[in-house]
Amino acid sequence: MGRRARDAQRPRRDTAVVQWLRAQSGWWLLAAAGLIAVVVGWALWPQAEPEPRQREYRAETACLLTGAAGVAAPEARPVWTGMQEASIATQVKVQFLEVDGPQTGENAETFLASLVQSRCGVIFAVGDAPVQAVGPTAARFPAAKFIAFGAATPGPNVVVEQDANSESVQRKARDVVSALASNRD
Repeated sequence: MGRRARDAQRPRRDTAVVQWLRAQSGWWLLAAAGLIAVVVGWALWPQAEPEPRQREYRAETACLLTGAAGVAAPEARPVWTGMQEASIATQVKVQFLEVDGPQTGENAETFLASLVQSRCGVIFAVGDAPVQAVGPTAARFPAAKFIAFGAATPGPNVVVEQDANSESVQRKARDVVSALASNRD
């Protein structure tokens, strides 16, 4: 008789714990497989996309006042493009505001004054109504700096740009916004 046959005939003297584990072996395997599945699932779970980072701007702001067509107007587009280029390079914040309602200089003065109150470091004016509003608004706010692209009267705080070439207008806007950053460095 072989050893296996002899061992099979002998009564088992297992302890109570061993007997209990043998009786529960199916459950232990299932629990171990579940634990392994959870650990592997956690390890292979795709990482969440990082939170989008907001752009950190400098304290300076350059503002643009346009007519009702906004920055899509042919005369405003090169100014806005130049401002955006400078903002990307220098982190100076740029914003624009459209004149809402009647396109008159008197109505545009309200919008121009709101940009002054927003503490814009320089305010660009493009379009007939915004440019008409520059003179009276500049007289009321002598500490504000204005750049008018069109027919306006120059003053101590008003620079008038008459150039119609869109490339030079874009370059001028970019240079003025970039100068805001270099004045604070």
